Amino acid sequence: MSKPTAPLRVLCLTMNPSVDLSTETERVVPTHKLRCTDTLHDAGGGGINVARVLERMGGQCTALCPTGGSSGQWLQARMAQEGMHGVFLPIAGETRVSFTVHEHTTGAEYRFVMPGPTLSEAEWQACLSQLEAMPDFPDLLVASGSLPPGVPTDFFARLARLCRKRGARLVLDTAGPALAAALTEGVYLVKPNLRELAELCGQTLDTPDQWHAAARVLVESGQAQVVALTLGHLGALLVTRDGAWNAPPLPIQVASAVGAGDSFVGGMVWAMQHHRPLTEAFAWGVAAGSAALLSVSTGLCCKEDAQQLFAQVQTTPL
Repeated sequence: MSKPTAPLRVLCLTMNPSVDLSTETERVVPTHKLRCTDTLHDAGGGGINVARVLERMGGQCTALCPTGGSSGQWLQARMAQEGMHGVFLPIAGETRVSFTVHEHTTGAEYRFVMPGPTLSEAEWQACLSQLEAMPDFPDLLVASGSLPPGVPTDFFARLARLCRKRGARLVLDTAGPALAAALTEGVYLVKPNLRELAELCGQTLDTPDQWHAAARVLVESGQAQVVALTLGHLGALLVTRDGAWNAPPLPIQVASAVGAGDSFVGGMVWAMQHHRPLTEAFAWGVAAGSAALLSVSTGLCCKEDAQQLFAQVQTTPL
């Protein structure tokens, strides 16, 4: 009998972590004091959120991020409370605090996202040096979220070169010039939403055929081996050299969109970590992303919801 294959080693990088706050109020209006409910606090930022989802699903990973100031200390303590394995690189600036307000009257969400502290060259270089020095480089390196001020636009491109040198697969979820620069180096998997993909290709994408064609260009040009395109209320699309698959949206009532994208990546990476076929990993991404829509908070999907929704996901070859 052959031995079971060991799970892949995963590292989740967050260059711009945050302390995420969320609260609720009856109505958001100018000038007046807005009486809010108790505030929920969570460790946040793209890679940290992915790591939290991955571990909730039963996976294991290391979370790497620069942190500074009292908010950075709080973030480290919170991650330790959740049992997350974190590597924290000290910076002089204060880790950012972002917050979300849910309006009862309309159901609208107001998301206030701060730019983050300015990193010096020595500080962002230390992140790359930390990775370069790792004796056991991860099999999957997930880089998710924005770049803070001071970090060059080609940071993720440098990361892509390092992953190629060390034989790792880079999973990238970011946007704008940093995304475009990374794709010139080539990544394993990229997860844009429709707006990010349209910005990347410089044209409007109004139809399913246009979505598919734009994602196919990224694959055929070698910019990404896999494109997992999230489409919000329209579902999701997976494109690889071997084909394309569509997943229609699940019939659920959306309470909040916060954390859906990170949950999608976390669910997909969890399945990849355990050597599931790529189409099945895509289905787990859809299930986890959909599960995150069920609650109003900075929280992400829970395992039980994702498992229940997974049975409802349909992936259709195109």
